[in-house]
Amino acid sequence: MAGDRPLLLGVLTYLGIAVAPTLFLWAAVRLGPALFDLLAGAASMRRRRRGPQPVGPSLESLVVDLRRLRAEVRGPGPPTQVRRVALLAAYDDVLLDVCRAADVVSSLAEAPPGERPYARLLTEAAIEEAGIALDPPYEGPAAA
Repeated sequence: MAGDRPLLLGVLTYLGIAVAPTLFLWAAVRLGPALFDLLAGAASMRRRRRGPQPVGPSLESLVVDLRRLRAEVRGPGPPTQVRRVALLAAYDDVLLDVCRAADVVSSLAEAPPGERPYARLLTEAAIEEAGIALDPPYEGPAAA
């Protein structure tokens, strides 16, 4: 009987080596999606515990863009009408983005084309009333 054990152990080792890759592949195909869903569920639970993540650019970067575009709109006009219309459209888009980020109500999006300048003024006033300075104070020349 002592001579049978090495033979039996050899056969079991051979079967293990021959069958193990097939069993591993079967387990990966069958259990892989379930394991992936389990890991994805754990990741979404971690995200929910952290709270909602901000979407889009920050309010500070939007205000910087708004001030830059405002200076271009108020400065000497662009050489062509197409550039002027594009500049005003970009300014209005950023103005509405700032309104959304700062929870300011604006009627600029629904204003007909003839009333857009007036709606733009009202929106700018509402943003300044919310505490966002569109024209930052002049700080004087930089010290050299």
